[in-house]
Amino acid sequence: MIQAASVAPAPECMTMSVQPTYFIPHGGGPCFFMEDPRGVWTGMEAFLRNLPNTLAEKPKAILVVSGHWETDGFAFTGAERPELIYDYYNFPPHTYQLRYDVPGSPALAARAAALLKDAGIPSSVDATRGLDHGVFVPLKVAFPDADIPLIEMSVERGLDPALHVAAGRALAPLREEGVLILGSGMSFHNMRAYGDPRSTPGSQAFDQWLAESMELDGAQRAERLAHWADAPSARFAHPPAKEEHLLPLMVAAGAAEGEGEGARVYAEEVLSTAISGFRFN
Repeated sequence: MIQAASVAPAPECMTMSVQPTYFIPHGGGPCFFMEDPRGVWTGMEAFLRNLPNTLAEKPKAILVVSGHWETDGFAFTGAERPELIYDYYNFPPHTYQLRYDVPGSPALAARAAALLKDAGIPSSVDATRGLDHGVFVPLKVAFPDADIPLIEMSVERGLDPALHVAAGRALAPLREEGVLILGSGMSFHNMRAYGDPRSTPGSQAFDQWLAESMELDGAQRAERLAHWADAPSARFAHPPAKEEHLLPLMVAAGAAEGEGEGARVYAEEVLSTAISGFRFN
C-alpha cells in the first residue's frame, strides 16, 4: 500500500499515527448478537472483530458514516453520551436491550462539521441524535470495550456520489489527528435478492467492479464512484433511490483520495450474494 501523504494535523496530535479508512459491512439488524446455527454471519463477525488488530495505533476517536441516517446536508452526532436507536424490527426481545455505552465527542463533531463547511459543503451538528444499528452493532463487535469516543455522520439525502467523495476529501485531515473513519453499509443491498441463488451472478459482477475500482488511484477511483450506477448489475445490487448503504464507501474512499490504491480486505458470499469490505491507507 502507498504511504499516506502529509496533511497538516492539529498541533496537539502531531505524534498520532495516520489512521486508514475502511468501508465495513454491518450485517443484517442485530445479527451478531443472535443465534446463528448456519453460521451466516460468522465470517463477517470475525472480520469486524479483527479490525483493531490491523491498526498501527489505537484510534483517538472514531467517525462512522452510517447508511441508516439521511439528512439535508451532512450531520454529525454531538451528544456527550449518545443513546442507541434500535432501528430494526421483529427481532428477538433481547436485541432491544443491547448496550454500547460509548462516549461521544462534541468537539470532534464540531470540527468535522467545520471541515465540511470550509469546503463549501453544508453540515451541522445534532446534539440529540443517537447511534443507529449501522454504528453500534458493528462497533460493539469491533471495539467491545466502548472506550473510544465515537461520532456518527449521516449520508446526504440527495444521494449524490460525487458529493460524498468530496465530503470524505474534506474530512481527510482528521486521519492525521488519530481519527479512524469508517463507512458502514453493505456493498450489496437489495433486500428482495438476499437468499436467492439467482442473485449470485449479478452480485458477483458488481462486487468485481467494486474491487477493481477501489484498486485505482484516487482520481480514477473518484471518477468511477461518481458513475457507479453504470457498473455491471449496479442497480440490481442497489435499487434506485436505495443506494444509501453504498454511499458510506464514497466518504471512506474520498478521505483517502490522495493516498493511492485501496484494497478489498473482506470478501464472502452471504445469503447467496457477494459482500466485500475495503481498506484505504
